[in-house]
Amino acid sequence: MARKIIIDTDPGQDDAVGILLALACPDQIDLLGITTVAGNVPLELTTRNARTTCELAGRPDIPLHAGCDRPLQRPLRTAEYIHGGTGLDGHDLPAPTMPVQEAHAVDFLIDTLRREEPGTVTLCTMGMLTNIATAFTRAPDIVPRVAGIVAMGGAYFEVGNYTPAAEFNIYNDPEAAEIVLQAGRPVTLVPLDVTHKALATPERLAALRAAGTRVCDVVADWIGFFERHDMEKYGSPGGPLHDPLVIAWLLWPELFSGREINVEIETGSELTLGMTVADWWRVTDRPANALFLGDLDADAFYARLTEKLATL
Repeated sequence: MARKIIIDTDPGQDDAVGILLALACPDQIDLLGITTVAGNVPLELTTRNARTTCELAGRPDIPLHAGCDRPLQRPLRTAEYIHGGTGLDGHDLPAPTMPVQEAHAVDFLIDTLRREEPGTVTLCTMGMLTNIATAFTRAPDIVPRVAGIVAMGGAYFEVGNYTPAAEFNIYNDPEAAEIVLQAGRPVTLVPLDVTHKALATPERLAALRAAGTRVCDVVADWIGFFERHDMEKYGSPGGPLHDPLVIAWLLWPELFSGREINVEIETGSELTLGMTVADWWRVTDRPANALFLGDLDADAFYARLTEKLATL
């Protein structure tokens, strides 16, 4: 039976690839809807980009709900310097026509989790956790109904990509991340430690283009634009493809390894704000609250990603 999921996202080229991967696997993934949040670019653009991505996949029927346009307590930071002015620079696509549903993303999350059987819906997050934390706070009865949360965010050995201590998604709304991690549901964190192993090297991009499909060509163009910043920043042979690993973990957990550990979010220090304090070596007696991924078979991931995207 296909796993029921909701994708909460702030597209972003890599977020868009994550959406496409989910849509390419209907036998394994039942995408109940997409909720958007501000992040990589403002909410209006993340919502537009999610619509564009669904239409690229031929799936304008997916329910899409716009959500929170700012963090719970702090000003929004965006990342046009990485994703471009639209958030989806790299390949021009027609303006989307698919509708945005009237209900706010938080209301959709609450209503869906109340309607579906308890323990059957997994929340897949690819941006800051504001929508999820707001839903949990507003309707605590939904929390035990969540099967689990798979979130791209945080770091340990890789430390930060937005500040010296913090990864962008967690830094943008650390209070929301703290609420989600303390909610008591199973959490899998997909941190920079694993995403920085998923480098889009020239050989992997060439394999995408060799698939010869429109979707694969668009994805290769998106990644080629998106990765330029990280290649210069890190001196690596390709940029990391972060958000698709959220979906890849659900599809192919055998490609990953990690540890059940305690992860706390720093919300009080301006110096280390948004840091995921990950007890990787289990040096405290704090109970584990997350599966923290640490390694990946990147060759197998890219081969399977290309194979699936070529079916769209």
